[in-house]
Amino acid sequence: MRGIDTPVKEIRRQIFTAICKVAFESTKDTFNDEIEAIPYEMVGEVSKHRESVYRERAIVSERVRLAMGMSLRPENKAVHITHGMENSNIDEKYYEPPLMQVIPSACNACESNKYMVSNLCKGCVAHPCRQVCPKQAIDVVDGKSVINQDKCIKCGKCKEICPYDAIGKLERPCERACGVKAFETDEHGRACINNEKCVSCGMCMVSCPFGAISDKSQIFQLSRALREGKRIVVALAPAFVGQFGPDVSPKKLKQALLKLGFEDVHEVALGADIGAVAEARQYAKKVVTGELPFLLTSCCPSWAVLAKHYFPDLIDSVSNELTPMVATARSIKKKDPDVKVVFIGPCASKKLEASRKHVRSDVDFVITFEELWGMFDAKNIDPAKMEGDTSFHDATAAGRGYAVAGGVASAIEDCLKEYYTETPIRIEHAEGLAECKKVLMLAKAGKMNGCLIEGMGCPGGCMGGAGTNIPLNKAKMELKKYKEHSTEKIPSYDVLEINLD
Repeated sequence: MRGIDTPVKEIRRQIFTAICKVAFESTKDTFNDEIEAIPYEMVGEVSKHRESVYRERAIVSERVRLAMGMSLRPENKAVHITHGMENSNIDEKYYEPPLMQVIPSACNACESNKYMVSNLCKGCVAHPCRQVCPKQAIDVVDGKSVINQDKCIKCGKCKEICPYDAIGKLERPCERACGVKAFETDEHGRACINNEKCVSCGMCMVSCPFGAISDKSQIFQLSRALREGKRIVVALAPAFVGQFGPDVSPKKLKQALLKLGFEDVHEVALGADIGAVAEARQYAKKVVTGELPFLLTSCCPSWAVLAKHYFPDLIDSVSNELTPMVATARSIKKKDPDVKVVFIGPCASKKLEASRKHVRSDVDFVITFEELWGMFDAKNIDPAKMEGDTSFHDATAAGRGYAVAGGVASAIEDCLKEYYTETPIRIEHAEGLAECKKVLMLAKAGKMNGCLIEGMGCPGGCMGGAGTNIPLNKAKMELKKYKEHSTEKIPSYDVLEINLD
Protein backbone atom coordinates (compact mmCIF):
# COMPACT_ATOMS: atom_id res chain seq x y z
CA MET A 1 0.00 0.00 0.00
CA ARG A 2 3.02 2.27 -0.24
CA GLY A 3 2.21 5.52 -1.98
CA ILE A 4 -1.56 4.92 -2.15
CA ASP A 5 -3.86 7.55 -0.64
CA THR A 6 -5.86 5.37 1.74
CA PRO A 7 -7.95 6.48 4.75
CA VAL A 8 -5.07 5.29 6.96
CA LYS A 9 -2.72 7.68 5.22
CA GLU A 10 -5.29 10.48 5.49
CA ILE A 11 -5.59 9.91 9.24
CA ARG A 12 -1.81 10.02 9.67
CA ARG A 13 -1.60 13.28 7.76
CA GLN A 14 -4.38 14.78 9.88
CA ILE A 15 -2.49 13.77 13.02
CA PHE A 16 0.75 15.34 11.81
CA THR A 17 -1.08 18.53 10.82
CA ALA A 18 -2.85 18.79 14.18
CA ILE A 19 0.38 18.27 16.14
CA CYS A 20 2.24 20.84 14.08
CA LYS A 21 -0.54 23.41 14.50
CA VAL A 22 -0.31 23.06 18.26
CA ALA A 23 3.47 23.34 18.11
CA PHE A 24 3.35 26.45 15.92
CA GLU A 25 0.41 28.21 17.60
CA SER A 26 -0.25 27.08 21.19
CA THR A 27 0.77 28.96 24.31
CA LYS A 28 2.12 27.42 27.48
CA ASP A 29 -1.29 27.87 29.14
CA THR A 30 -3.30 26.20 26.35
CA PHE A 31 -0.87 23.51 25.20
CA ASN A 32 -2.10 20.54 27.27
CA ASP A 33 -5.77 21.26 26.60
CA GLU A 34 -5.19 21.54 22.85
CA ILE A 35 -3.33 18.23 22.72
CA GLU A 36 -6.00 16.44 24.78
CA ALA A 37 -8.67 17.83 22.46
CA ILE A 38 -7.20 16.42 19.23
CA PRO A 39 -8.95 12.99 19.42
CA TYR A 40 -12.33 14.67 19.95
CA GLU A 41 -11.80 17.17 17.15
CA MET A 42 -10.67 14.50 14.71
CA VAL A 43 -13.25 11.84 15.48
CA GLY A 44 -16.28 13.95 16.37
CA GLU A 45 -19.44 12.24 17.64
CA VAL A 46 -19.76 9.53 14.98
CA SER A 47 -17.17 6.85 14.32
CA LYS A 48 -16.02 6.56 10.70
CA HIS A 49 -13.74 3.56 10.77
CA ARG A 50 -14.35 1.57 13.98
CA GLU A 51 -17.31 0.05 15.78
CA SER A 52 -17.37 2.82 18.37
CA VAL A 53 -16.34 6.43 18.69
CA TYR A 54 -14.56 5.59 21.94
CA ARG A 55 -12.21 3.08 20.35
CA GLU A 56 -11.47 5.45 17.50
CA ARG A 57 -10.60 8.25 19.92
CA ALA A 58 -8.38 5.89 21.90
CA ILE A 59 -6.46 4.99 18.75
CA VAL A 60 -6.07 8.65 17.76
CA SER A 61 -4.76 9.37 21.26
CA GLU A 62 -1.98 6.83 20.83
CA ARG A 63 -1.17 8.18 17.37
CA VAL A 64 -0.81 11.64 18.90
CA ARG A 65 1.70 10.40 21.45
CA LEU A 66 3.80 8.64 18.82
CA ALA A 67 3.68 11.71 16.59
CA MET A 68 5.10 13.71 19.49
CA GLY A 69 7.95 11.27 19.98
CA MET A 70 6.52 9.55 23.05
CA SER A 71 5.80 5.89 23.65
CA LEU A 72 2.37 4.31 23.94
CA ARG A 73 0.48 4.54 27.20
CA PRO A 74 0.02 1.44 29.40
CA GLU A 75 -3.28 -0.35 28.82
CA ASN A 76 -3.97 -0.88 32.51
CA LYS A 77 -3.52 2.68 33.82
CA ALA A 78 -5.29 6.00 33.37
CA VAL A 79 -2.67 8.22 31.75
CA HIS A 80 -3.18 11.56 30.01
CA ILE A 81 -2.06 11.92 26.40
CA THR A 82 0.38 14.60 27.49
CA HIS A 83 1.88 12.53 30.31
CA GLY A 84 5.67 12.74 30.06
CA MET A 85 5.56 15.74 27.76
CA GLU A 86 8.15 17.59 29.83
CA ASN A 87 10.76 15.17 28.46
CA SER A 88 9.65 15.59 24.84
CA ASN A 89 9.05 19.33 24.65
CA ILE A 90 12.73 20.07 24.00
CA ASP A 91 14.89 20.47 20.88
CA GLU A 92 17.32 17.85 22.13
CA LYS A 93 14.69 15.12 22.18
CA TYR A 94 16.00 12.19 20.13
CA TYR A 95 14.20 9.08 19.03
CA GLU A 96 14.14 6.41 21.68
CA PRO A 97 13.77 2.76 20.67
CA PRO A 98 11.56 1.04 19.95
CA LEU A 99 10.83 3.21 16.94
CA MET A 100 8.12 0.99 15.43
CA GLN A 101 5.19 0.27 17.72
CA VAL A 102 1.93 -1.66 17.38
CA ILE A 103 -1.03 0.27 18.77
CA PRO A 104 -2.92 -2.50 20.64
CA SER A 105 -6.35 -0.85 20.39
CA ALA A 106 -5.94 -0.52 16.61
CA CYS A 107 -4.73 -4.07 15.91
CA ASN A 108 -7.37 -6.33 14.33
CA ALA A 109 -5.72 -9.50 15.70
CA CYS A 110 -5.47 -10.91 12.18
CA GLU A 111 -5.04 -14.66 11.93
CA SER A 112 -1.55 -15.76 11.05
CA ASN A 113 -0.46 -18.62 8.79
CA LYS A 114 -3.77 -20.40 8.34
CA TYR A 115 -5.26 -22.10 5.27
CA MET A 116 -9.00 -21.89 4.72
CA VAL A 117 -11.44 -22.99 2.02
CA SER A 118 -13.53 -20.10 0.65
CA ASN A 119 -16.98 -20.11 -0.94
CA LEU A 120 -15.27 -20.47 -4.33
CA CYS A 121 -15.07 -24.22 -3.66
CA LYS A 122 -17.10 -26.03 -6.34
CA GLY A 123 -17.27 -29.32 -4.51
CA CYS A 124 -15.60 -31.07 -7.44
CA VAL A 125 -15.57 -34.84 -7.73
CA ALA A 126 -11.78 -35.10 -7.82
CA HIS A 127 -11.15 -33.25 -4.54
CA PRO A 128 -7.41 -33.01 -5.36
CA CYS A 129 -6.86 -30.94 -2.23
CA ARG A 130 -7.86 -33.93 -0.15
CA GLN A 131 -5.70 -36.32 -2.11
CA VAL A 132 -2.47 -34.32 -1.71
CA CYS A 133 -2.87 -33.51 1.99
CA PRO A 134 -0.17 -35.47 3.86
CA LYS A 135 -2.12 -35.40 7.15
CA GLN A 136 -5.67 -36.15 5.95
CA ALA A 137 -6.65 -32.74 7.30
CA ILE A 138 -9.33 -32.07 4.66
CA ASP A 139 -12.85 -33.37 5.11
CA VAL A 140 -15.79 -33.15 2.72
CA VAL A 141 -18.89 -31.62 4.27
CA ASP A 142 -22.04 -31.25 2.14
CA GLY A 143 -19.85 -31.79 -0.91
CA LYS A 144 -17.41 -28.98 -0.05
CA SER A 145 -13.89 -29.22 1.31
CA VAL A 146 -13.25 -28.14 4.91
CA ILE A 147 -9.81 -27.96 6.53
CA ASN A 148 -9.41 -29.45 9.98
CA GLN A 149 -7.12 -26.88 11.61
CA ASP A 150 -6.05 -29.29 14.35
CA LYS A 151 -4.49 -31.59 11.76
CA CYS A 152 -3.26 -29.00 9.23
CA ILE A 153 0.53 -28.51 9.13
CA LYS A 154 0.38 -25.40 6.86
CA CYS A 155 2.28 -27.03 4.00
CA GLY A 156 0.13 -25.30 1.35
CA LYS A 157 -0.15 -28.28 -0.97
CA CYS A 158 -3.95 -28.00 -1.04
CA LYS A 159 -3.78 -24.37 -2.12
CA GLU A 160 -1.30 -25.14 -4.88
CA ILE A 161 -3.42 -27.86 -6.46
CA CYS A 162 -6.93 -26.40 -6.16
CA PRO A 163 -8.18 -25.79 -9.76
CA TYR A 164 -10.48 -22.96 -8.63
CA ASP A 165 -8.07 -21.11 -6.35
CA ALA A 166 -10.64 -21.68 -3.62
CA ILE A 167 -8.14 -22.15 -0.81
CA GLY A 168 -6.51 -19.09 0.63
CA LYS A 169 -3.68 -18.52 3.05
CA LEU A 170 -4.45 -16.13 5.86
CA GLU A 171 -1.46 -14.24 7.18
CA ARG A 172 -0.89 -10.90 8.78
CA PRO A 173 0.06 -8.27 6.19
CA CYS A 174 2.57 -6.84 8.67
CA GLU A 175 4.12 -10.25 9.20
CA ARG A 176 4.31 -10.90 5.47
CA ALA A 177 6.02 -7.55 4.90
CA CYS A 178 8.66 -8.16 7.58
CA GLY A 179 11.81 -9.56 6.04
CA VAL A 180 13.40 -10.41 9.40
CA LYS A 181 10.39 -12.21 10.92
CA ALA A 182 10.16 -9.84 13.87
CA PHE A 183 6.42 -10.29 14.43
CA GLU A 184 4.95 -12.37 17.23
CA THR A 185 1.55 -12.72 18.89
CA ASP A 186 0.55 -11.47 22.32
CA GLU A 187 -1.82 -13.15 24.76
CA HIS A 188 -4.81 -11.49 23.08
CA GLY A 189 -3.94 -12.66 19.59
CA ARG A 190 -2.66 -9.25 18.53
CA ALA A 191 0.51 -8.60 16.61
CA CYS A 192 3.56 -7.46 18.55
CA ILE A 193 7.11 -6.68 17.46
CA ASN A 194 10.17 -8.46 18.76
CA ASN A 195 12.45 -5.46 19.10
CA GLU A 196 15.54 -7.67 19.24
CA LYS A 197 14.86 -8.63 15.61
CA CYS A 198 13.34 -5.43 14.19
CA VAL A 199 15.58 -3.22 12.02
CA SER A 200 13.00 -0.38 11.75
CA CYS A 201 12.53 -0.40 7.97
CA GLY A 202 8.84 0.50 8.37
CA MET A 203 7.46 -1.91 5.77
CA CYS A 204 5.09 -3.34 8.38
CA MET A 205 3.72 0.15 9.03
CA VAL A 206 2.80 0.79 5.40
CA SER A 207 1.43 -2.74 4.95
CA CYS A 208 -1.08 -2.81 7.84
CA PRO A 209 -4.59 -2.14 6.42
CA PHE A 210 -5.80 -1.05 9.88
CA GLY A 211 -3.01 1.45 10.45
CA ALA A 212 -2.18 -0.30 13.71
CA ILE A 213 1.57 0.22 13.39
CA SER A 214 3.25 3.58 13.60
CA ASP A 215 6.65 5.08 14.19
CA LYS A 216 7.66 7.96 16.42
CA SER A 217 8.10 11.43 14.99
CA GLN A 218 10.06 14.61 15.71
CA ILE A 219 7.70 16.98 13.91
CA PHE A 220 6.53 18.50 17.19
CA GLN A 221 10.07 19.29 18.36
CA LEU A 222 11.07 20.54 14.90
CA SER A 223 8.01 22.78 14.61
CA ARG A 224 8.66 24.26 18.06
CA ALA A 225 12.26 24.96 17.14
CA LEU A 226 11.17 26.77 13.97
CA ARG A 227 8.64 28.78 15.93
CA GLU A 228 11.34 29.85 18.35
CA GLY A 229 13.48 31.09 15.47
CA LYS A 230 16.18 28.44 15.69
CA ARG A 231 18.56 28.35 12.73
CA ILE A 232 17.85 25.07 10.97
CA VAL A 233 19.20 23.86 7.62
CA VAL A 234 17.52 21.13 5.58
CA ALA A 235 19.47 18.14 4.27
CA LEU A 236 17.05 16.88 1.61
CA ALA A 237 17.21 13.27 0.44
CA PRO A 238 17.38 12.71 -3.35
CA ALA A 239 14.09 10.78 -3.24
CA PHE A 240 12.21 14.10 -2.84
CA VAL A 241 11.41 14.45 -6.55
CA GLY A 242 7.69 14.08 -7.23
CA GLN A 243 6.81 13.52 -3.56
CA PHE A 244 4.69 16.68 -3.30
CA GLY A 245 2.92 16.51 -6.64
CA PRO A 246 3.84 16.64 -10.33
CA ASP A 247 3.74 20.45 -10.36
CA VAL A 248 6.26 20.87 -7.55
CA SER A 249 9.69 21.48 -9.04
CA PRO A 250 12.89 21.45 -6.95
CA LYS A 251 12.78 25.25 -7.01
CA LYS A 252 9.23 25.33 -5.65
CA LEU A 253 9.94 22.79 -2.94
CA LYS A 254 13.02 24.70 -1.84
CA GLN A 255 10.97 27.91 -1.62
CA ALA A 256 8.25 26.10 0.40
CA LEU A 257 10.88 24.90 2.86
CA LEU A 258 12.29 28.40 3.21
CA LYS A 259 8.79 29.76 3.81
CA LEU A 260 8.29 27.16 6.51
CA GLY A 261 11.18 28.79 8.35
CA PHE A 262 14.28 26.84 7.40
CA GLU A 263 17.43 28.84 6.76
CA ASP A 264 18.75 26.91 3.77
CA VAL A 265 18.36 23.65 1.81
CA HIS A 266 21.12 21.25 0.75
CA GLU A 267 20.92 18.06 -1.28
CA VAL A 268 21.89 14.88 0.51
CA ALA A 269 22.93 13.70 -2.94
CA LEU A 270 26.12 15.70 -2.27
CA GLY A 271 26.91 13.24 0.52
CA ALA A 272 26.02 10.43 -1.87
CA ASP A 273 28.60 11.76 -4.32
CA ILE A 274 31.23 11.69 -1.59
CA GLY A 275 30.17 8.17 -0.65
CA ALA A 276 30.24 6.90 -4.25
CA VAL A 277 33.83 8.00 -4.82
CA ALA A 278 34.93 6.85 -1.36
CA GLU A 279 33.37 3.39 -1.69
CA ALA A 280 34.77 3.02 -5.20
CA ARG A 281 38.20 3.67 -3.73
CA GLN A 282 37.55 1.24 -0.88
CA TYR A 283 36.47 -1.48 -3.34
CA ALA A 284 39.51 -0.93 -5.54
CA LYS A 285 41.98 -0.80 -2.65
CA LYS A 286 40.58 -3.52 -0.42
CA VAL A 287 38.34 -5.96 -2.30
CA VAL A 288 40.26 -6.23 -5.54
CA THR A 289 43.51 -6.66 -3.61
CA GLY A 290 41.98 -9.40 -1.45
CA GLU A 291 42.16 -7.51 1.84
CA LEU A 292 38.35 -7.84 2.08
CA PRO A 293 36.34 -10.66 0.47
CA PHE A 294 33.59 -8.25 -0.57
CA LEU A 295 32.22 -4.80 0.27
CA LEU A 296 28.75 -4.06 1.63
CA THR A 297 27.44 -0.55 1.01
CA SER A 298 26.38 1.33 4.11
CA CYS A 299 23.87 4.04 3.09
CA CYS A 300 20.73 2.05 4.08
CA PRO A 301 20.62 1.78 7.89
CA SER A 302 18.21 -1.18 7.91
CA TRP A 303 20.54 -3.10 5.59
CA ALA A 304 23.58 -2.20 7.68
CA VAL A 305 21.85 -3.19 10.95
CA LEU A 306 20.67 -6.44 9.33
CA ALA A 307 24.23 -7.28 8.35
CA LYS A 308 25.75 -6.38 11.71
CA HIS A 309 23.00 -7.92 13.85
CA TYR A 310 22.29 -11.14 11.96
CA PHE A 311 25.72 -11.69 10.38
CA PRO A 312 28.27 -10.37 12.90
CA ASP A 313 31.07 -12.23 11.08
CA LEU A 314 30.57 -9.84 8.15
CA ILE A 315 30.93 -6.58 10.10
CA ASP A 316 34.40 -5.87 8.71
CA SER A 317 32.99 -5.99 5.18
CA VAL A 318 30.41 -3.24 5.82
CA SER A 319 31.72 0.00 4.36
CA ASN A 320 33.06 2.37 7.00
CA GLU A 321 32.40 5.45 4.87
CA LEU A 322 29.95 8.07 6.10
CA THR A 323 26.36 7.63 4.94
CA PRO A 324 25.09 10.39 2.60
CA MET A 325 22.92 11.81 5.41
CA VAL A 326 25.83 12.12 7.83
CA ALA A 327 28.32 13.33 5.21
CA THR A 328 25.93 16.10 4.13
CA ALA A 329 25.10 17.14 7.69
CA ARG A 330 28.77 17.18 8.63
CA SER A 331 29.65 19.34 5.61
CA ILE A 332 26.90 21.81 6.60
CA LYS A 333 28.10 22.05 10.20
CA LYS A 334 31.73 22.33 9.18
CA LYS A 335 30.83 25.62 7.47
CA ASP A 336 28.45 26.75 10.22
CA PRO A 337 28.89 24.89 13.54
CA ASP A 338 26.03 26.76 15.25
CA VAL A 339 23.30 25.67 12.86
CA LYS A 340 20.98 22.70 13.42
CA VAL A 341 20.39 20.15 10.66
CA VAL A 342 17.19 18.31 9.79
CA PHE A 343 17.31 15.35 7.43
CA ILE A 344 14.11 15.10 5.39
CA GLY A 345 13.69 11.88 3.47
CA PRO A 346 11.67 8.75 2.73
CA CYS A 347 13.15 6.56 5.44
CA ALA A 348 11.94 5.54 8.89
CA SER A 349 15.17 3.85 9.96
CA LYS A 350 17.18 7.04 9.40
CA LYS A 351 15.53 8.23 12.62
CA LEU A 352 17.43 5.66 14.62
CA GLU A 353 20.63 6.15 12.63
CA ALA A 354 20.60 9.81 13.71
CA SER A 355 20.29 8.72 17.33
CA ARG A 356 23.61 6.86 17.35
CA LYS A 357 26.23 8.49 19.52
CA HIS A 358 28.63 9.26 16.68
CA VAL A 359 25.86 10.82 14.56
CA ARG A 360 23.90 12.84 17.13
CA SER A 361 26.18 15.88 16.90
CA ASP A 362 25.67 16.04 13.13
CA VAL A 363 21.95 15.40 12.64
CA ASP A 364 19.54 17.12 15.02
CA PHE A 365 16.17 16.16 13.52
CA VAL A 366 14.89 13.49 11.12
CA ILE A 367 11.44 13.59 9.52
CA THR A 368 9.90 11.91 6.49
CA PHE A 369 8.25 13.40 3.39
CA GLU A 370 4.91 12.27 4.80
CA GLU A 371 5.53 14.18 8.02
CA LEU A 372 6.76 17.25 6.13
CA TRP A 373 3.47 17.42 4.28
CA GLY A 374 1.70 17.67 7.65
CA MET A 375 3.95 20.63 8.50
CA PHE A 376 3.07 22.33 5.20
CA ASP A 377 -0.64 21.78 5.91
CA ALA A 378 -0.32 23.26 9.40
CA LYS A 379 1.14 26.46 7.96
CA ASN A 380 -1.18 26.50 4.91
CA ILE A 381 1.78 26.22 2.53
CA ASP A 382 1.08 24.75 -0.90
CA PRO A 383 4.43 23.89 -2.55
CA ALA A 384 2.76 23.87 -5.99
CA LYS A 385 1.96 27.58 -5.63
CA MET A 386 5.45 28.66 -4.69
CA GLU A 387 7.56 30.82 -7.00
CA GLY A 388 11.10 29.63 -6.49
CA ASP A 389 14.06 31.31 -8.15
CA THR A 390 16.93 29.14 -6.94
CA SER A 391 17.36 25.42 -7.52
CA PHE A 392 19.89 22.87 -6.33
CA HIS A 393 23.39 22.62 -7.72
CA ASP A 394 24.92 20.47 -5.04
CA ALA A 395 25.13 17.06 -6.65
CA THR A 396 25.52 14.88 -9.73
CA ALA A 397 23.20 12.45 -11.45
CA ALA A 398 25.10 9.58 -9.82
CA GLY A 399 24.48 10.89 -6.31
CA ARG A 400 20.83 11.59 -7.05
CA GLY A 401 20.47 8.04 -8.31
CA TYR A 402 21.06 6.71 -4.79
CA ALA A 403 17.31 7.08 -4.28
CA VAL A 404 16.37 3.98 -6.25
CA ALA A 405 17.39 0.32 -5.88
CA GLY A 406 20.54 -0.35 -7.86
CA GLY A 407 21.44 3.34 -7.90
CA VAL A 408 24.13 3.09 -5.23
CA ALA A 409 25.91 0.24 -6.98
CA SER A 410 25.52 2.00 -10.33
CA ALA A 411 27.09 5.21 -9.00
CA ILE A 412 30.03 3.33 -7.50
CA GLU A 413 30.47 1.33 -10.69
CA ASP A 414 30.57 4.54 -12.77
CA CYS A 415 33.23 5.95 -10.44
CA LEU A 416 35.27 2.75 -10.70
CA LYS A 417 35.17 2.86 -14.48
CA GLU A 418 36.23 6.52 -14.46
CA TYR A 419 38.94 6.51 -11.79
CA TYR A 420 40.10 2.87 -11.60
CA THR A 421 40.01 1.86 -15.24
CA GLU A 422 41.92 -1.39 -14.82
CA THR A 423 39.81 -2.64 -11.92
CA PRO A 424 37.59 -5.69 -12.52
CA ILE A 425 34.08 -4.98 -11.26
CA ARG A 426 31.50 -7.40 -9.93
CA ILE A 427 28.22 -5.87 -8.73
CA GLU A 428 25.31 -7.41 -6.83
CA HIS A 429 22.30 -5.72 -5.29
CA ALA A 430 19.32 -6.79 -3.22
CA GLU A 431 16.13 -4.97 -2.27
CA GLY A 432 13.74 -5.89 0.52
CA LEU A 433 15.05 -7.39 3.73
CA ALA A 434 14.20 -10.97 2.81
CA GLU A 435 16.31 -10.73 -0.35
CA CYS A 436 19.03 -8.87 1.52
CA LYS A 437 19.20 -11.70 4.02
CA LYS A 438 19.57 -14.27 1.23
CA VAL A 439 22.44 -12.32 -0.32
CA LEU A 440 24.19 -12.05 3.02
CA MET A 441 23.85 -15.80 3.54
CA LEU A 442 25.50 -16.35 0.16
CA ALA A 443 28.23 -13.88 1.08
CA LYS A 444 28.86 -15.68 4.34
CA ALA A 445 29.13 -18.95 2.41
CA GLY A 446 31.87 -17.43 0.24
CA LYS A 447 29.78 -17.17 -2.92
CA MET A 448 29.99 -13.37 -3.22
CA ASN A 449 33.74 -12.92 -3.02
CA GLY A 450 34.99 -10.02 -5.10
CA CYS A 451 31.60 -8.33 -5.12
CA LEU A 452 30.38 -4.87 -4.33
CA ILE A 453 27.03 -5.63 -2.70
CA GLU A 454 24.32 -3.00 -2.43
CA GLY A 455 21.48 -3.67 -0.02
CA MET A 456 18.23 -1.72 0.26
CA GLY A 457 15.85 -2.54 3.11
CA CYS A 458 12.81 -1.29 1.17
CA PRO A 459 11.69 -2.93 -2.10
CA GLY A 460 12.47 -0.43 -4.82
CA GLY A 461 15.02 1.39 -2.71
CA CYS A 462 14.63 4.68 -0.85
CA MET A 463 11.89 5.86 -3.20
CA GLY A 464 9.79 2.98 -1.88
CA GLY A 465 10.44 3.90 1.74
CA ALA A 466 7.86 4.01 4.50
CA GLY A 467 7.78 7.83 4.58
CA THR A 468 7.02 8.46 0.91
CA ASN A 469 3.89 10.07 -0.57
CA ILE A 470 3.57 8.65 -4.09
CA PRO A 471 3.67 5.22 -5.75
CA LEU A 472 7.10 3.82 -6.53
CA ASN A 473 6.63 3.71 -10.32
CA LYS A 474 5.79 7.42 -10.43
CA ALA A 475 8.69 8.26 -8.17
CA LYS A 476 11.14 6.35 -10.36
CA MET A 477 9.95 8.20 -13.45
CA GLU A 478 10.40 11.58 -11.73
CA LEU A 479 13.88 10.63 -10.55
CA LYS A 480 14.89 9.55 -14.04
CA LYS A 481 13.89 12.96 -15.44
CA TYR A 482 15.68 14.75 -12.61
CA LYS A 483 18.88 12.82 -13.23
CA GLU A 484 18.73 13.58 -16.96
CA HIS A 485 18.69 17.31 -16.20
CA SER A 486 21.70 17.10 -13.89
CA THR A 487 24.62 19.23 -15.04
CA GLU A 488 27.24 16.69 -13.95
CA LYS A 489 26.86 12.94 -14.41
CA ILE A 490 29.41 11.56 -11.96
CA PRO A 491 31.26 13.21 -9.05
CA SER A 492 34.77 14.51 -9.39
CA TYR A 493 37.46 12.61 -7.53
CA ASP A 494 38.25 15.92 -5.86
CA VAL A 495 35.09 15.53 -3.79
CA LEU A 496 37.17 13.34 -1.45
CA GLU A 497 39.17 16.40 -0.50
CA ILE A 498 36.18 17.70 1.50
CA ASN A 499 37.40 17.25 5.06
CA LEU A 500 34.55 15.94 7.22
CA ASP A 501 36.60 14.80 10.20
